[in-house]
Amino acid sequence: MGYLVYYGHSAFEVGVSGKKILVDPWLTNPLSPVKPAEVKDVDYIIVTHDHEDHLGDSLEIMKANPRTRLVATFELANYVAEQVKDPNRVIGGNMGGPIRLDGGVQVALVPANHTSSRGAPTGVVIISDEGRIYHAGDTGITGEMQLIGEIYRPDIALLPIGGHFTMDHNEAAKAVELLRPKVAIPMHYGTFPVLYGDPEEFRRIVMSRGLPTQVVILKPGQRYDFKF
Repeated sequence: MGYLVYYGHSAFEVGVSGKKILVDPWLTNPLSPVKPAEVKDVDYIIVTHDHEDHLGDSLEIMKANPRTRLVATFELANYVAEQVKDPNRVIGGNMGGPIRLDGGVQVALVPANHTSSRGAPTGVVIISDEGRIYHAGDTGITGEMQLIGEIYRPDIALLPIGGHFTMDHNEAAKAVELLRPKVAIPMHYGTFPVLYGDPEEFRRIVMSRGLPTQVVILKPGQRYDFKF
């Protein structure tokens, strides 16, 4: 059985194949129920791009968890290696075939329509025996989501709906149409007033289009268990 825990904004804890993975761990965001010091025994951190609300508290978590390794684009991984003064604690990759991690987990970095100072912005598909999770990172709607859906067949799609910097609830519903996941979970909304996206409106639009996707709305701190 795999699980997700939502920590607000775009931060998630993912448990698959006996590995604990954090994605975009900005745990000091205003909605998070946990602080970086409370997160222990982390195997991997995956960061989609270097903006402060996504790289977040990665360095602090890595310092408190000496065996944690970070996965990101080559340039961003190199930056983190310099900060923690250990190149062996990062795995730099790029968009293409999946990166193989321990325990049979694979991570595919995929395109995102956004900006980044170090390396390209990405989404990520986490592939495990329990299922496939697509975390879209920060992105606008893009036709490449159809390819992500066809190639990786995500069971769960974690999609930004806040608007202004990313898709809003209407565009994210179109992303669901392109991806065709079994479950869609909205993120990157409500952290600040500028992120106006409405998760209930997102669910309504997805349902109105007759899409074969269940929309699950998680409050910060809530857990979702899965096995596909």
